Amino acid sequence: MWSYLVRRLAQAILILFIITMLCFALTRLSSDPMSQYALKPNMTEADRAEIRARLGLDQPMPIQYVKWLGLALAGDLGYSFFSHQSVLLLIQQRLPMTLTLMITAEFFIVTIGLFLGLVSAVRPYSFLDNLITSFSFIGFSMPIFFIALGCIELFAVQFKALGWPYLPTGADIWNTKDPLQMIRHLILPVFCLVAIQTAGYSRYLRSSILEVLGQDYIRTARAKGLKFSVVLYKHALRNAILPFVTIVGLDIPFLMGGALVTESVFSWPGMGRLFWEYAQRGDYPVVLGVLLLTSSAVVFFTIIVDMAYTMIDPRIRLG
Repeated sequence: MWSYLVRRLAQAILILFIITMLCFALTRLSSDPMSQYALKPNMTEADRAEIRARLGLDQPMPIQYVKWLGLALAGDLGYSFFSHQSVLLLIQQRLPMTLTLMITAEFFIVTIGLFLGLVSAVRPYSFLDNLITSFSFIGFSMPIFFIALGCIELFAVQFKALGWPYLPTGADIWNTKDPLQMIRHLILPVFCLVAIQTAGYSRYLRSSILEVLGQDYIRTARAKGLKFSVVLYKHALRNAILPFVTIVGLDIPFLMGGALVTESVFSWPGMGRLFWEYAQRGDYPVVLGVLLLTSSAVVFFTIIVDMAYTMIDPRIRLG
């Protein structure tokens, strides 16, 4: 176990090193922070050169990367070119809002996905299974922005016009420290995320359970006279849930990166919106800070998922 963990940590360090190099190169090549000064007629070429030197943009890209990586390893992600705030401070301000949204959504996604997947697998090809399948395909095929805009039009605009209790949108001014206002503003974005993600979760679990229920050891357990509920929850579900755990384990890290489209549509002040706002400006210290956080979380939780396999399925051994 420990030797496996050490090997995985060594691999994680190498993977993160490669990821940071690629992200840094792609970010720097995709935008130029100096483009905002191009349309300023009063700024001379000497002024632009002075700004480039102050920001370290006049040095070769490998040197810029080494300096950025050294500061990042020391816990300093640099400063925004535009707001002049610490990148770490910007992330600390936005991360709690993103985690509030995404953890709430993930709770409902996992709970509802498990329930629908189990119901579909227990009664395959029944009317209820076909109904769940139809809604799953509809939800999975719809773009998130379409569902988000439709929810705003129905539950915010039309309900308000009819004088009914309505849900607020991102355009409404609200106090993020008020729990009741937070809950009201959470309903629509959480609903949109759940509508999209639950469809995929339920289909994965249904297929996995149906495959396991067809195995010989399940038929043997049934032949011994065990109740179907015991066979399902004690034998089948434990093996069928491994792919489900993999999906959840890979989704959890992206909670920190936020939901870019959802946060943008509902003006939710989270990490996804932070990434989009500063990526448009070519503010690569902020963009790299968000990418580094998300990449580190993906690598870390991948190791956690591998370790969790041994607790779920005793047949799996880490060597």
